[in-house]
Amino acid sequence: MVSAKQLADFGYKAFSGSMALLTLYGGYLCGTRAYRLLQRRQERQAAAGPDN
Repeated sequence: MVSAKQLADFGYKAFSGSMALLTLYGGYLCGTRAYRLLQRRQERQAAAGPDN
């Protein structure tokens, strides 16, 4: 039989683990978005020519 404390501990670990994964995934999405933004900016500057 599982005690209430063990069940609560498992629930807490599962919740905190899922929050950690969501945080990592959010950081990944933010990083890729920033990288793409910088790439587009560099492409526009290169297409504008050396006079800009």
